[in-house]
Order: sequence, then structure tokens, then C-alpha cells
Amino acid sequence: MRLLPSGSAALLVELDGLDDVLALYAALSAHPPHGVVDVVPAARTVLLMTDPAVTTLAAVADAVRATTPRPDVQALGDRIELPVHYDGADLSDAAELLGLTPAGLVERHTGAEWTVAFCGFAPGFGYLTEPGGQWDVPRRATPRTKVPPGSVALAGEFSGVYPRESPGGWQLIGRTDVAVFDLGREPAALLRPGTRVRFVAVSQGEVSR
Repeated sequence: MRLLPSGSAALLVELDGLDDVLALYAALSAHPPHGVVDVVPAARTVLLMTDPAVTTLAAVADAVRATTPRPDVQALGDRIELPVHYDGADLSDAAELLGLTPAGLVERHTGAEWTVAFCGFAPGFGYLTEPGGQWDVPRRATPRTKVPPGSVALAGEFSGVYPRESPGGWQLIGRTDVAVFDLGREPAALLRPGTRVRFVAVSQGEVSR
């Protein structure tokens, strides 16, 4: 663990890997150090935003060092279900990369309980992981200039849902009609760190075995 100031009001905690991030984030979210106003996880770091009027970065650093990580993060967040039409343009290619049939990939994707590890790339884009899962899907060699909103995709160890139309290089395996980011909703982002997600096949019977 390495602790670094990030400006005058934030502390950046560098960790060895995503599992360490999830465990520390779970503990800090449940019991934020005094004066911490926000805790933001990423792939290898946790950022703590503070109120300089009530604490110091040194005090927050001491609190982080005294925190016991919680590896049971997957049991802490809200649980949601996302209906998915598994008709993505890259479904067959992604299945082949994993040594599966398209139907086998759908079964594996829907059979997992995913956890939002962190958010990034675009507002409302959550990077979902399956604790203990064995996903390793390379990004497309040529990214698309436009990925439709609601596209469900895989890349590396992650699954994700594109909240809006954007360029992207992930492998598209399906689509959901649920708006994962809506400024007219509170909270706007449906996929927040710690949220547990189950994908539910809407048209799995149409997937060729």
C-alpha cells in the first residue's frame, strides 16, 4: 500500500491489484475516516476526498493504515437484475475466444453474480467483475466508432454496459433496454461501485447452440 497526496484535499491509495481495491473500498465505504466526503475506487487505486476544514491528509492516512480491508465486498452492495437480449455482433467471436458456444457464453454470463468494481470511461459506465471468475476476453483489434447505448460487452476480466452511444473496443455480446445512466433519476447511475448485478437472458432461446 502506498499513500500519496492528490492536491491539497485528497489522498490517493495505491494498491497491488483489483482484489485489494475492492476489499479496502468496502471497509472505507462502511466506515469512512473522519472528514472524508467521498471514496472513489479505480483499477489499482482508491481516492479519498476530504474536507480540509475538519481533517488533515495525515490524519486520514493514519486512519487508512489502521483500516482492516473487507474481502467480502460482494455481499455489501445493492443487487439488481438487467434483462439482456443476447444478440450482440461479437457474441460468436467472444464465445470462441473463451472456448464456448454462443449459448454456453450466455449461460456463463447469466450464471455469474457480477460486482461493480469501479466506474470510468463515461458517466454511468461500471466495470463489472465476477469474484473468482475466469474471464479473459481481448478487446477488438479495431474499435468501433459508434457503440449503441445499452450494449452489453466484455473486455479483459470485465463486463460492462455502454450508457450512451460512444466509440468502443469491447466485444459486444448483447443489449439491454434499461437506462443505466439517467440524469432525471436519483441516483443517475444505476451501476455504482459495490452494486451486485445479475444479467437475465430475454431471448436466450434464440441463441444458436
